[in-house]
Amino acid sequence: MESLSQLHPQIVHFPIALLIVYALLEIIGSIFKKDFFSKAAHLILFLGVLGAFAAVLTGNSAEDAARALSKAGASIPLKAIAEHSDYANFVIWFFAGLLVLRTYFVLKKKFIGAIKYLFVILAIIGTFFVYRTGYLGGKLVYKFGVGTELKKMEIKNLPPKRGE
Repeated sequence: MESLSQLHPQIVHFPIALLIVYALLEIIGSIFKKDFFSKAAHLILFLGVLGAFAAVLTGNSAEDAARALSKAGASIPLKAIAEHSDYANFVIWFFAGLLVLRTYFVLKKKFIGAIKYLFVILAIIGTFFVYRTGYLGGKLVYKFGVGTELKKMEIKNLPPKRGE
């Protein structure tokens, strides 16, 4: 599973971009009332949710690896990792719920009027949580050095545990 954790930095940027583009398309579709933008928003939301599931899966693997390293004596910011993880989990369930609701309204042909504007508001709120999650992830890298070569060198130089 550790190989999954190594994929997290590469995978995570796709759902960030897709979910932000979703919000933009939702806004544009509501302003210009073009069906193309609304359909594109739905597709991008679907792809963003799939990407977010992959990001959370690899992130959970990275969190497990970090906990194991912390138990081995490495200085790992577990509280900061947990906060990032909490926001990431909220984002995935928020947008997955949005996708389910949006699909329901589209299939029932009720994705019109006030419902469309409600989804614009929800998309904007969701974008804030994507931003916050990314901010906390960036803080893990740039403030604490998680996933960097310096942190890897620190971990390699841990004193052996008793009995090893």
